[in-house]
Amino acid sequence: MKLIETLNWRYATKKFDSKKKINSTHLELLKEAVRLSVSSYGLQLYKVLIIEDPKMKKLLRKASWDQSQITDASHLFVFCSYNQNFNEGVDSYINLLQEGVEESKKAGILAYGKSIKEGISAMGEGERQSWSEKQCYLAMNNLLIAAAELKLDACPMEGFEPDKYDEILGLNDQGLHAVLVAPIGFRALDDSAHFRKKVRRSSEELFELI
Repeated sequence: MKLIETLNWRYATKKFDSKKKINSTHLELLKEAVRLSVSSYGLQLYKVLIIEDPKMKKLLRKASWDQSQITDASHLFVFCSYNQNFNEGVDSYINLLQEGVEESKKAGILAYGKSIKEGISAMGEGERQSWSEKQCYLAMNNLLIAAAELKLDACPMEGFEPDKYDEILGLNDQGLHAVLVAPIGFRALDDSAHFRKKVRRSSEELFELI
């Protein structure tokens, strides 16, 4: 299983080679991997900003505890959850489901959409926010695995100031909130993290067959 080899190869890169850039073909493959991610109900109620502008990355670095990955990586993926307009997101998804479907089946799809809206509406504000943010984690996982398969390096990060990201990127006006960031690029040869032992819990500790 080549995936196991790939997962053993990847690690959270702490120092990127700022001179190396991801080519357009690989960037499109990363985007497609994220697009095909699993999500609750299949809604994909999030947006992914891909930052390559050096000036913008410098601004975001200031809101990321001055971590060099933000500016040195080729591209910075910012995963944003929606914090409003959930019904509009459901309607958009239901419209996609109805495309090319027989008229007799559309009523069932509309009923499905209604049940999704009811489920989301029944959540408290905190629960809804947590649920929405979890979708970003699912999508980022696809990005990390796809990057590793392409032998691109990545560093999933929660170490930044989300509210400042929201302000810098104008996310509030779009009903979005920054949740996770992932610099993607190529490891520097002197990245000390590269030489660290990969430590994971044993299968005996991690799994229990019932």
